[in-house]
Amino acid sequence: MIKNLFSRLLQGLVVLFVLFTLTFFLVKAMPGGPFQSEKAIPAHIKAKIEAYYGLDQPDWVQYYKQLGHFLAGDPGFSLRLEGRPVTQIISQAFPVSFQLGVVAMSIALLIGIPTGCIAAAKKNGLLDVGSMAFAMVGVCLPSFVIGPLLAETFGRSLKWFPAMVWDASSPQTWLLPAITLGLGTAAYVSRLTRAGMIETLSQDFVRTARAKGVPGWKILIRHCLRGGLIPAVAFIGPAFAGIVSGSVVIESIFQIPGLGRHFIKAIETQDAPVILASVLLYGSLVILANLFTDIAGVWLNPRLRSGKN
Repeated sequence: MIKNLFSRLLQGLVVLFVLFTLTFFLVKAMPGGPFQSEKAIPAHIKAKIEAYYGLDQPDWVQYYKQLGHFLAGDPGFSLRLEGRPVTQIISQAFPVSFQLGVVAMSIALLIGIPTGCIAAAKKNGLLDVGSMAFAMVGVCLPSFVIGPLLAETFGRSLKWFPAMVWDASSPQTWLLPAITLGLGTAAYVSRLTRAGMIETLSQDFVRTARAKGVPGWKILIRHCLRGGLIPAVAFIGPAFAGIVSGSVVIESIFQIPGLGRHFIKAIETQDAPVILASVLLYGSLVILANLFTDIAGVWLNPRLRSGKN
């Protein structure tokens, strides 16, 4: 187990190196430059600015310098927001995106797991068909459709929740964006939970428990839930990373000061230090989420602990 985790961490480091390299040269391949604007900058001033940031050097020299800065834990300064360290931008914006992702994933699990369990327990019944139809709607409707509908209905029309305000200490401002982000994930979690529970409910030990007169709810929760959640758990890790890194549209709709907005602006202005730092941060989140998913899968499945398939 420890050897496997160490191997996954080494693979993660290689992935981050490849991400850094590809992102750096893709940014360099973009047309234009970070200091192009509607108002033309005199050539001699532009040359001094580029020399100050080292942009007048060959790409491979810039690459090794930038790589050295990142390995030292100092991504440098933003080219768009002059004078602001990239670490300051990340430290202020990422906690907002992360908090939104945690709330959205919590909503997804609170909806998806019970729905999947009920659907499996009532297989081919009305509750099963209805819940899976609801899940299919959640899968098909993108967040950029759900978000404006929720903001218009519950924010502007009914005025139940603030539509375009974010306050880290006020749960009312979290709810609409978190539901928007979490509904699609809830749909996938419910379908995976249903599939895992149906497979577990068909095992011999379940039939034995029923023959002994064990109540159905106890069989479902105490005997089947742990094994039935294995497919959903395998999905939850990458899904959480996807929620955090894919909240750009939601942050724009609900005016949330998260990292996604800085990332989009950085791409528009070719702010390489912010782009590289954001990509590495999101990549690290995906790697860690997958690692925790593997650990949870081993805990849920004793055969993995013993090395058996």
